[in-house]
Amino acid sequence: MTSRAAPAEAAALSPKAVGALRAGLVAFPFLCPLVAGPSVQAWQLLATWVCLAAMLLAVPVAVPARGIWAWLGAGAAAVVLFSSPHATAAAWLPAVVVLAAMAAAACVGAGMARGGPAVSEGLAVGVLAAGLVSAVLGLLQYYGLAEPLVPWTTTPALGQAYGNLRQRNQFATLISMALVAALWIHAAQPSARIRRWLVAAALLLLVAAAASTSRTGLLQLLSIVGVAAFIARRERRGVPAEHAGTPFSLPPPLVLLAMVPVYFAIAWVLPQLAAGEVEGMMQRLQEGAPGDHTRMILWRNVLSLIAAHPLAGWGWGELAFAHYSTLYDGPRFPEILDNAHNLPLHLAVEMGIPVSVLVCGGFLWMVMAARPWRERDPVRLMAWGMLGAIALHSLLEYPLWYGPFQLVFGLCLGMLWPARGTAAASSLRQCFTARWLEPPILSSVAAAVLMAAVGYAAWDYIRISQIYLPRDERLPAYEDGTLAKAKKSWLFARQVDFAELTLTAVTPANAAAMHSLAERTLHFSPEPRVIVKLIESAELMGQGEAARDQAERFRIAFPAEYERWLKGLPVDGQAP
Repeated sequence: MTSRAAPAEAAALSPKAVGALRAGLVAFPFLCPLVAGPSVQAWQLLATWVCLAAMLLAVPVAVPARGIWAWLGAGAAAVVLFSSPHATAAAWLPAVVVLAAMAAAACVGAGMARGGPAVSEGLAVGVLAAGLVSAVLGLLQYYGLAEPLVPWTTTPALGQAYGNLRQRNQFATLISMALVAALWIHAAQPSARIRRWLVAAALLLLVAAAASTSRTGLLQLLSIVGVAAFIARRERRGVPAEHAGTPFSLPPPLVLLAMVPVYFAIAWVLPQLAAGEVEGMMQRLQEGAPGDHTRMILWRNVLSLIAAHPLAGWGWGELAFAHYSTLYDGPRFPEILDNAHNLPLHLAVEMGIPVSVLVCGGFLWMVMAARPWRERDPVRLMAWGMLGAIALHSLLEYPLWYGPFQLVFGLCLGMLWPARGTAAASSLRQCFTARWLEPPILSSVAAAVLMAAVGYAAWDYIRISQIYLPRDERLPAYEDGTLAKAKKSWLFARQVDFAELTLTAVTPANAAAMHSLAERTLHFSPEPRVIVKLIESAELMGQGEAARDQAERFRIAFPAEYERWLKGLPVDGQAP
C-alpha cells in the first residue's frame, strides 16, 4: 500500500473538507454518546470501527514496519493460545479483532506519516476538537449543568467530570492528548491569531484536567510540560528542527512550566465555585484512594495470582475468577477485579510472565531502538506525546480496552514505525499480480470487511440486548421468547448465559443444568447473584461441601452482599 494515490472519495472533496472529514473520524469515537445493553463500551467500540473503516477510504494508507505486524501478531496468537479452557471463542475473538483493527489503524497512521503534515493534521485537529468538546461537557457535568444535553451526554454526580468517556482517567488522558495536539499545532502554525486561540484552548484544557481530579492526568500533564519545556529549550539553544521549511517553535520554556502552577491554582478554585460539597484535586492528593481500594492492595493481590501460575497464567479473561477463587494472606481488593490496572501485570496474570515479557519487552525494545529522545520531526514528536500518554495510563489502568484509545494508539504506531523508504511499497506491489489486489483496492476491501463485521456485531448485540430491557421496551419481534431467540448468538454467548442464569429460578428439576451454567458464568462474571445460584444449585444436588466452600468464598469476597443473602434480601441490583 502506498500513499501516492488518494482514494476517489477523498479526491472529490476540497482539501479543507477532506481535512475536516479526517479530523471528525478521529474525534467522533471520543464523543460517541451511544450506550445501551449489557456492555457500556460496546457501541463506542463499534462506532470506532466504523470511523476506522471510513479512514481506510479517506486517508491514503501505507505499510507499517514489519516489527509492528510481528508485535501485534504475537499478541493475537498469545490471546488464542492462552485462553482459558472454560472459554469459548466469544472470550478471545474480541481481543483478536481489536488487534486486527489496530493493525488497520497502523496502516492508516503509516499513510499519515508518508502524507506529511497536511495529512497528519487530521489526527491533531481531531484529538484537539474531541478534547475541547469533552472539556466543555466535563465542566457542565462538574457543576451539574449537563441535564439539558441528555441523551447527548450523561449527568454524573456533582463534582464529576468525564465527558462521554464515563471514566475520569480516560477523560484526563484525552485532555492530555489534546494538549499535545495543541502544542504541535502551535509549533507548526505561523499565524499569530491562531496561536492566540490555541493559548485559550490550552487554558480550557487545563481547567478540564483539574476538573477531572485524575492523578493519572496530573502525571501526564507534568510529563508533557517537562518534555515540551526541554524541547523548547533545545530549540532556543540553536538545535534546528524544521518542518516543510517552517521552524518548529514551541512557547518559551518558562511559559510552558508555568502551566503547572496554573493547573494547581485552577484545581483549588474549581471546588470553591461549586454549589455543593465536591471532592477537589487537592483533597484527592491528600487523602488518596479510600480504604482498601488502593492500587497497592490490588497489585499485591495480582502478584499473588501471578506467583500461583507464573508460566501460563490463569487464562485470557480469567482474572476476575482468579481473584474471586483465591484466598489471600493479607488485605483483599474488595471489588470484582477483571483488570490488573497495569498492562504488564495484566498480561502476566492471564497469560504468564513469558508472554508479558515478550509483548511488553518487544514494545520497549522498539521504543528504545527508535530513540525518541533524539527526535526532531514535529509530527513524530506529536505521535510520541500521544503514545506516551496512553502508555502511562496503561501502567495505571486499561485505556487500550476502549475503542477511541485503540484507534489513536494504532495510528501512532503507524506514524512512528512506517516501513522504510519506497522499497517496501515496491516489494508489496510485486506481491500482487491481479489488478483488484492493488493497494487502494485492498484498503477498500478491508474497509468493506470491517463494516460487514460491524454490521453483524451491531445486529447481534441489539438482539441479545433485548433480554436486558423491560418487555414493553423490546423490539416487537423479541417481546416473546426473547431468551430463546438470543441463545442463537455466539459473539455474545456469555452475556446470554448470564441473563439466562439470573432470570431462571433454581429448582430440583433444573439444578444440574443451572449448576453447570453457574460454573461457566462464574468465569465470565463472578458476582454475588451468580455465586448465589451456584450455591443454591449445589445444595439441591446434594453437594453440601461444595456449597459451603462457595459460601465461604462468597463471605470473604463480598461480605456486605453475603450478609444480605443470609437475611433473605436481594444481593445486588435487579436481574435483567
